[in-house]
Amino acid sequence: MKNQMVIELASRFDFEKTIDKVVSEAERREWKVPAVHDLQQSLAKSGKTVKPVKVIEICKPVYSGQMLELNHERIMSVMMPCRISVYEKDDGKTYIALLNGGELASGQPGKIAQVMNEAANETFEIVKVVTA
Repeated sequence: MKNQMVIELASRFDFEKTIDKVVSEAERREWKVPAVHDLQQSLAKSGKTVKPVKVIEICKPVYSGQMLELNHERIMSVMMPCRISVYEKDDGKTYIALLNGGELASGQPGKIAQVMNEAANETFEIVKVVTA
């Protein structure tokens, strides 16, 4: 996982069960799930056919609040909420992809790096329910 901006992990479950488990685990850890975007459905409306892809938005107010309460940290709102992608590949397996927040945090000022690392660590714990 070192020096990777995007991490891809295989799920032990099928597509829908992976989404259900990730959402349930996020909510259990007090993350909010403001949206689940169905990219397959969105693209179908434009005449494109792709394998199942959904993007789960998650946000934990304890982290986002720290990032948004001060002027210099507010710039990181461009990366909020956190996103977890769930998709199928040609091999028939389901995968998860997420930004490596720890990697993105390196070189950031103290408060930003601290909060991004905490959020990244917890996000990895959330996806472990389907990858472990």
